[in-house]
Amino acid sequence: MIDLLVEKARVLQSALPYIREFYQKTFVIKYGGSAMLEESLRESFARDVVLLRYVGIRVVVVHGGGPQISQTLERFGIKPVFVGGMRKTDEQTMHIVEMVLSGDINKDIVALINTYSGQKVYAVGLSGRDGQLLKARKIDKVAYFKDLGLEVPEEDIGFVGEVVEVNTDLLETLLEKGYIPVVAPVGVGEKGEAYNINADVSAAEIAKALRAEKLIFLTDTEGVKDANGKLIPTLSKVKAHTLIGEGVIRGGMIPKVRSSLKALEAGVRKVHIVDGRVPHSILLEVFTEEGIGTEIVQ
Repeated sequence: MIDLLVEKARVLQSALPYIREFYQKTFVIKYGGSAMLEESLRESFARDVVLLRYVGIRVVVVHGGGPQISQTLERFGIKPVFVGGMRKTDEQTMHIVEMVLSGDINKDIVALINTYSGQKVYAVGLSGRDGQLLKARKIDKVAYFKDLGLEVPEEDIGFVGEVVEVNTDLLETLLEKGYIPVVAPVGVGEKGEAYNINADVSAAEIAKALRAEKLIFLTDTEGVKDANGKLIPTLSKVKAHTLIGEGVIRGGMIPKVRSSLKALEAGVRKVHIVDGRVPHSILLEVFTEEGIGTEIVQ
């Protein structure tokens, strides 16, 4: 029994250098995939976020919700349509996207974190439309698809947006007061219209604007893998471009890696792509020397 307690003490002690290093630094966490759906992983995530805040790390959570949006659309008799991996978002679809992201999912995550937060740490839910947090415009369709090496579709993709500016004053005010902002990736245009924005891109833009210490993507994969399917623990900017060019990095991983590289260029210290299916994956990546995912560095 004593040996077990001593081992627990050693584990806590080993985290001390990292806690000291990251005290009062900002982490932006993109929350999505299985970590949002499985109850045990949801609890693990919420506890991790609360722990980070209690040891002095400023945390912003940005969440997705693609599967839930598709399910809700189908309940309303609307067939989800994707163009080159991007959700076609007409006015009716945008209304449901905002209802699901800013309503159901956002408030559920806020309530989940607050269940474990105690008396001094609270999560607060925000849409990108609140306080013009995420100013947006319609995405440049041609530039977006060419950047991914895909054929540019002829059809209009509707209210799909890209971030023009982040209202850091709002986030800084909440962070300084000890709150955990939880952001739904819905942007606001010049005329007040709503835009559906990729959650990975939203997280990266927020990390860039805050000059965050870390940008962490929780995914349903171990991390970035090489041509042989082996996990790459540390990925440089040059190697990332090479793997994209060779087609090794493909599909949904491309926006994550490209967003990661842009975040690094803007001053974010490190980006981590972590398997959210592993309980306490955030703590394992941040507070251990080995980590469990891929860290992307300059």
